[in-house]
Amino acid sequence: MEVTIVGAGLVGCLLACFLARRSHRVTLYERRQDPRERGADRGRSINLAISERGIDALRRVGLDREVLKDAIPMPGRMMHALDGGLTFQPYSADHRQAINSIGRAELNMKLLDAATALPGVEVRFGHRLTGLDERTGRLTFETETGPGEARARVVIGADGAFSAVRARLQALPGVSFSQSYLDYGYKELTIPARGGAFALERGALHIWPRGASMMIALPNPDGSFTCTLFWPHRAFAELGDPARVREHFAEHYPDASALMPDLAADFAANPVGHLVTMRCDPWHVTTDAAVVGLVGDAAHAIVPFYGQGANCGFEDCVELDRCLDETGDDFAGALALFERRRADTDVIARLALANFVEMRDKVGSRMFLAGKRLEHALERALPGRYASRYELVSFSTTPYAEVERRVARQRGWAAGGLLLGAAGLAGLAGLGMMARGRRPGGLDKTDNP
Repeated sequence: MEVTIVGAGLVGCLLACFLARRSHRVTLYERRQDPRERGADRGRSINLAISERGIDALRRVGLDREVLKDAIPMPGRMMHALDGGLTFQPYSADHRQAINSIGRAELNMKLLDAATALPGVEVRFGHRLTGLDERTGRLTFETETGPGEARARVVIGADGAFSAVRARLQALPGVSFSQSYLDYGYKELTIPARGGAFALERGALHIWPRGASMMIALPNPDGSFTCTLFWPHRAFAELGDPARVREHFAEHYPDASALMPDLAADFAANPVGHLVTMRCDPWHVTTDAAVVGLVGDAAHAIVPFYGQGANCGFEDCVELDRCLDETGDDFAGALALFERRRADTDVIARLALANFVEMRDKVGSRMFLAGKRLEHALERALPGRYASRYELVSFSTTPYAEVERRVARQRGWAAGGLLLGAAGLAGLAGLGMMARGRRPGGLDKTDNP
């Protein structure tokens, strides 16, 4: 089968690898020029935290070692207090599990190389989709040399949150779509290497939680850190002057500010991105001439605060591959079956929004830290029976919806166990008092109440 994928980003390239392995011929259309020749867009390469779901997908097509050889493991968070104090919070009870920092642009180039090395895969850069007719399978493009056209029986939109393929589906009767923006934006900054070495602890995701805002930093192989501000939009607008930028950072991020010699220039040059959750229903449409479907952010864009955007998109490739197995490579049937994944993507969309509040407001509190210590204690005491939500989301391939159900069950029996334990202790205390000739209320057994 000849398959057209619109979008040669992370998910589009990985999906091409899965489909080529099934002996399908794949043509990828990408609006950008080849990033391996032109380089990445400045200021829009938020580092990714690749974890088990993404690694599992890469492993299935033999790319896990190639991708991870340049990634930097991060076994926990490093919290930066306003006074400069540091607190390390491991992600797992045994300190062994880690998420992996890798640049989006670098990963995209590796996946492009992998896809184009496979027989039957072709990438056409500089093709911006301008029209799609699902009734005929006709696609139209704008290119540097003028309009272009193609026809396809199978079209899969992997062209991101602002998908041109989804825009066509949205116009069809019976297709619903929603988008919800946070009143926050993001901006990329850099902490360069110092004397060829990392200026901060390399084995951590660094967070500067400041209540209504935060900054994070992820390590790069060259010793630098890619930092990302997550601020209310009005906060970006209020700091237009370089002197005010430096003053604000010296006040709110003093330890980081001292490590950012190009702070004012980066702040002025790099754009402010938007944080959006998008939902579409259904993700596919089938006609006599063509079947059109969506994967990744084109189907279910989420905010980045659980580090699951790329991981979830990669897992889409695994699930669609599984659906093709179940339907004997019937794409219409497989894309219809793929809709079952919505139960999982709806859950991770909610968790990502909730984790923003956790990262921004809670990670520095004593109560939060005490809760994490209790979770890790339960994990050590009940291996295989108790696992935190973060552990299940980041270090397993348990479906997101099942993660939510399992966590609810665990909390139910853990709370019940605590109540029984408290009741047992109270009972033992009462027996002890009776044995000493006193009632639990403190009265002697001969006294009247």
